[in-house]
This record gives sequence, structure tokens and C-alpha cells, in this order.
Amino acid sequence: MSSKFEISDDADELNQEIDDTNFPTRSNSISFGVANGNGSTGSLNNGYGPFANRRRSSSIRRTESEMTEEGENGEGGTENGDLSHHQQQQQQQQQDAAMTLDSSHQRNNENGENGTGANGSSVIAPGGLNRARPTPIRTISLSGHEKCTFHHDLELDHKPSTREDLLPLMSKSYRMLLSSLGEDTERQGLLKTPERAAKAMLFFTKGYDQSLEEALNGAVFDEDHDEMVVVKDIEMFSMCEHHLVPFYGKVSIGYLPCKKILGLSKLARIVEIFSRRLQVQERLTKQIAVAVTQAVQPAGVAVIIEGVHMCMVMRGVQKINSKTVTSTMLGVFRDDPKTREEFLTLCNNK
Repeated sequence: MSSKFEISDDADELNQEIDDTNFPTRSNSISFGVANGNGSTGSLNNGYGPFANRRRSSSIRRTESEMTEEGENGEGGTENGDLSHHQQQQQQQQQDAAMTLDSSHQRNNENGENGTGANGSSVIAPGGLNRARPTPIRTISLSGHEKCTFHHDLELDHKPSTREDLLPLMSKSYRMLLSSLGEDTERQGLLKTPERAAKAMLFFTKGYDQSLEEALNGAVFDEDHDEMVVVKDIEMFSMCEHHLVPFYGKVSIGYLPCKKILGLSKLARIVEIFSRRLQVQERLTKQIAVAVTQAVQPAGVAVIIEGVHMCMVMRGVQKINSKTVTSTMLGVFRDDPKTREEFLTLCNNK
């Protein structure tokens, strides 16, 4: 006696056609249904969802019916026997795959998360679908790295080797520039010039990859000293951001400590950090003063820079003897004329 819930042959064929069109057997589709025990409402069925199950049950019924007919009518020809054997193998493979998937789902539910084992490893479902835990989104929110130009992943160091990755593109740009000037970039003297120029530009701008914390390296010391400290005539080389030509000169730094002093070489390193960038001298002067203030919180900071700008010497007005002097006074150096005068006197003494 046939069950009243048994699907008719016509309906079964129609369902199979619909399933084959919209739900391929081996598709990596996603089924969303009633929430499972761990609160998840969706899982990857890899082609073994409700539609695939219905198709398998229909196929099983047809296979059983054919086997019954063959038993009643006797063994068929060699061709029919091979077909029946093939169908039995296919049926067994489908049942094994379904049992494997069911056991995998059961283990996943026991571990509290679909697609992940107890140790957090990925689970490979039938069909080769690797259902691994999604990779976390990368971030650069680590303190001190927010504005790092070349820092793309927390796993990288603050000075990664990615700056060298810029060399091919920069070399190509320099080669294009030389060609635009009418030069033969293949002649011996210019053959490696683009690469050399790219490396030089990276060195001129290496300050972008350096931070104040790295430069100080913990060289801040507690000391009961409140008299002026001056380090003068620190050599400085930088690049004019307006014309991409150098300007150079000397920097003098003074500060009044408040129970903390800074390693003397660190003042020169602070100059190096901010000068090895595309700069204007006015901004450079203030950046150095602010950095010293952040390092030791002194009562005051004074910075004077005397520079020679190639954009005024080798182009434009071409005044080879001109010098530019800028200063920044913070704290008592701005408020107290006597303190400021003492600093200026110490800087002018030879």
C-alpha cells in the first residue's frame, strides 16, 4: 500500500528538474532555517539541504521500484544489470555522504559553533568546502601607529620592509621623468640612475617611518636639575616640499628641565626624525620644540634653525649667500625675556 504522502512520478520529476536548475547537487549554497541548539540560524549545506534530501529519497524509491520489477521479471540483460549495479553504488555513496554530513553537524553543534571544531580548527564538509573561522579584520589602532604611512597590519613591526616595495614604482617614475627630459635611459650613465634616485628619495624621507618613542628609546632620566641645557649647531638636512630640492643648516636647542633630563644624543635624533621629511623650515622648527616638550615636560623649550635653501640658491633669485633663521620659544623662553636672552647669548657664542 502506498503512503498518502508519497510523491507521484510526475511531481517527482518536476521537483527534480526544479532542484537541478535552482539547487545544483554540489553547490555551496546556504540554507537558513530554524535556529539550532547553539543559537545559529544558518549553516552551509554544501548541496545536501532539504531539496537535495528530497531528491535523494525520490531516487531511492525509484531504485527500489526498479529492483522489485527486476526481481519479478527475472534478471535482465547485461546492460540492465550493469545499470542496476551502478545505481546501487550511487545510492550507497549518497547515503554515506549524508551520514558523514549529519555526524559533522552533530559534532559542530556539540562544540557550540557550526563549522569549527573543539580546538578552533576548520571543518571540511563533503565536497571539499573548507568552513574555517573568518579571518579578523586588520586594524592599525595600536597606540602610536594610527598615522603610520606604511603600517598595514598589527603583525608587522613599526618599521616594516614595505618601503622597499615602493622601489619598482618609484624607479619607473624616475625613468619616465628622464625620458621626458629627452634622455636615453638605456645609456650606461643612466642605466641604474632610476633605482639609485628612488633609494636616495627613500633615505631623504626616512623620517616618515620613525617615531618619537623610538628615537628616545627610554633615555629620559630623573635628575634634580633646573638650569638651562643647550645643544647647538646640530647639522640638519631636509627637502623643500615646494621644489623637492634640499635645504640644510644648523639647529640649536635649549630647554629648562623640571626634574627630568633627556639624553643629549636624543636631541640630535629628534632633529633627524623631522628633518628627514618633505618640510618647510618654519614647521620644522616648531615640530622639534613640541617634540622636546612631549619628551621631558620642561619649563620651557627654545629652538633656532639657520638654513640655506637650494630653491633660493640654485634657482629663482639665486642668492647664494642668503640664510634663513627661524625660532620657536615655548614656556619661560617666551614669557621671560631674560631667559630668552640667555639662550640667544649661548647660541651666538663661538
